[in-house]
Amino acid sequence: MTEYTTVSIPKELAERVEETIEGTSFSSTSDLVRFLLRSIVIQHQRSGELTEAEFEEIAESLRALGYLE
Repeated sequence: MTEYTTVSIPKELAERVEETIEGTSFSSTSDLVRFLLRSIVIQHQRSGELTEAEFEEIAESLRALGYLE
């Protein structure tokens, strides 16, 4: 059985995420967050390390989607 933990995000961001995922295969904010984190971790594991440039590229993509300020 998989255990879970709670991650807190600002309500305003949660509302923006909910609007963003409407009509997508993501059924909740948690689904999207799991997908994004899993993607980052997989990228890191494949390359052996996540460079600063790769991290910034990911962060910029998340900013463009409205997930980061």
